[in-house]
Amino acid sequence: MAIISEVEEESSSSRPTMLPFRATFDSSNPLGFLEKVFDFLGEQSDFLKKTSAEEEIAFAVRAAKEKLKKAEKKKAEKETVKPVEKVSVKPVEKKVEKESVKPSVATSSAEPMVVEKPKEEEKKESGPIVPNKGNGTDLENYSWVQSLQEVTVNIPVPTGTKARTVVCEIKKNRLKVGLKGQDPIIDGELYRSVKPDDCYWNIEDQKVISILLTKHDQMEWWKCCVKGEPEIDTQKVEPESSKLGDLDPETRQTVEKMMFDQRQKQMGLPTSDELQKQEILKKFMSEHPEMDFSNAKIN
Repeated sequence: MAIISEVEEESSSSRPTMLPFRATFDSSNPLGFLEKVFDFLGEQSDFLKKTSAEEEIAFAVRAAKEKLKKAEKKKAEKETVKPVEKVSVKPVEKKVEKESVKPSVATSSAEPMVVEKPKEEEKKESGPIVPNKGNGTDLENYSWVQSLQEVTVNIPVPTGTKARTVVCEIKKNRLKVGLKGQDPIIDGELYRSVKPDDCYWNIEDQKVISILLTKHDQMEWWKCCVKGEPEIDTQKVEPESSKLGDLDPETRQTVEKMMFDQRQKQMGLPTSDELQKQEILKKFMSEHPEMDFSNAKIN
């Protein structure tokens, strides 16, 4: 359900005139509302031109999440106390029994209005997302890119962050990164295993944590960096042609074959293996003209 929000502040002689802001908030598309807010900021102020704008916005998002977690904890504590007080009094128990009949009817009629199920279905129907220019994904708290050999993860942090305040644990199948005294920014199982001894991290310009992960299987494109995050469509991955020359002949031939097969699949055409089978079949048919293949069923 859409909610109309309006913010207006009256001007006075001691304060500058505040510009009115109007926007429509649709719960099914919160990012659309944020885009309007950023458009308004870009038109009416120089905030987005600041070099630290992205960091300040990311910091505000993390602060809002922490507030929400605290509010949910307080709410949960209050809810756990109320049932104990009601159960201890007999008259209240009877009221609960009588009222319990009403919600059962309401819930049965309200079940088709659940919003969570359609959202999950929409995600399934939408399928994998298109990869970014680096063949990875740009997420809320971090972004990642990849080649066949390695994955690079970039995490923006407040300007001035030093290495001693960073917590980074790289294991064969797990990655945990964050700042000391705060919740981890990344903490989950990797899409595929890596070589921990060949992985490292550093801080660039004291504002970005950069992590290099060396893949264990260097012939596979990752669909995501950490399991549970949105997956990319690996058929739309576009490796840089300039890097193919750095590969050994056997690996380069395999990569070129993978690229060719991906393009063929996108166009609905046979892959290299299927074309090879067709050539073998044509050769066999030409060598045996006495055989009738008109009624043959060939897979």
